[in-house]
Amino acid sequence: MDVKEINRRTIAQFRAGGEIEGLQRDRLVLLTTIGRRRGAPHTTPMMYHRDGDRLLVVGSNAGAPKHPDWYLNLRENPHVTVEVSEQTYPALAATLTGDDRAVTWAVLKNTYPFFAEHEMQTARLIPVVALTPA
Repeated sequence: MDVKEINRRTIAQFRAGGEIEGLQRDRLVLLTTIGRRRGAPHTTPMMYHRDGDRLLVVGSNAGAPKHPDWYLNLRENPHVTVEVSEQTYPALAATLTGDDRAVTWAVLKNTYPFFAEHEMQTARLIPVVALTPA
């Protein structure tokens, strides 16, 4: 499976406004971060969970032992671009901590049980990130 090719196709389908093969359009966000090594923009399609005016994304990386690249990028530079539905806007990314993370993570695992499976597959703390319009 070529993840980069799947992501390119998903991004193109999302931006074209039509169906997205194998995904629910209303649960998909395109997150653009600035690369921590070269400073180039990188766009990653992922699911999100709406929480008031913020979107929540999860760095589960399907239970892999390492954080996903998009998360490492936004830790270096939390200024991101969000594309959701028909909107594109700048946002500020913040990793949830403490009680906010604990409560939110419990809700996310209850709503999307596969996150609990991802958590069992890794020793790292899976980051939950809030994207708030800037």
